[in-house]
Amino acid sequence: MQARIRHVRWEAHDILGFRLEPAAGASLPAFTAGAHVDVALAAGLARSYSLLGDPADRSGYEIAVQLDVDSRGGSRHIHEHWRPGQWVDVSAPRNNFELHEGAARSVLIAGGIGITPMLSMIARLERLGRSWELHYAVRTRERAAFLDRLEHHDAVHLTIDDEPSTPRLDLARLLAGLPPDAHVYCCGPERMLAAFRELGAPLGERLHFEYFSADTDVACDGGYRLDLRRSGRSIDVQPGETMLDALLNAGVDVGFACSEGICGSCRVTVLDGVPDHRDHFLTDAEKQSNQAVMVCCSGARSGVLALDL
Repeated sequence: MQARIRHVRWEAHDILGFRLEPAAGASLPAFTAGAHVDVALAAGLARSYSLLGDPADRSGYEIAVQLDVDSRGGSRHIHEHWRPGQWVDVSAPRNNFELHEGAARSVLIAGGIGITPMLSMIARLERLGRSWELHYAVRTRERAAFLDRLEHHDAVHLTIDDEPSTPRLDLARLLAGLPPDAHVYCCGPERMLAAFRELGAPLGERLHFEYFSADTDVACDGGYRLDLRRSGRSIDVQPGETMLDALLNAGVDVGFACSEGICGSCRVTVLDGVPDHRDHFLTDAEKQSNQAVMVCCSGARSGVLALDL
């Protein structure tokens, strides 16, 4: 779909907010709290961003983009080139971080730019009249985006690393003290997510998380073959290539966005063979079943990997 950039707003140091609206007389698809969209940038470059507005607002989408000093082109392209009035290509919303609306209490934990999906969740919970609390941790106050939307809420607990007067975020204590009817959500940097998943493992299905970036050890050793069953093609993955590189170089149309194994855009069904899973998206059970692979970062443990492509 195409959407026009209505306005750009400075939200915090190196963080810009964008409002995207449809053409006159058109509409954008509805979304649910926690959803994201993929935005197309330069040729062959797309990135995923959480929708942070109220899901009840059908007039447009809001996203926020943090400039990454190690940007591979996505955030830098947006910060340098996106301006009000431009048309941009946006996917339909997808949700891998769904809010369980029936929970009696929702506990939200955000680190840095991980605040973005929490904003849509808060808007939805407020409309439902559900109980919630937010724990928001940032390195410095100047990097704390959307404080103007949050500071009036008594349920918001702000941790600023360089301000000792703010409360410290104690994940172990927070997760251990959850009531039995609460669901807990976390979005933040990899170290926060790793601690959250380890400490919250006993919570089972009440534990929800989403990465916004990851230090992914991408599989690029190559030396295996991809059999594409639907198209009848075979593609050799060479040393130094990722599976995605090999597919794209062979002209295979496969979706992708983050290239870090966190967004789910490049998920492909595995028909035979054993993947070398490197992603942060599939659950442990899904990885053990070997029924799907994230082609942007994963490889193969078997000499041949048959894919539903």
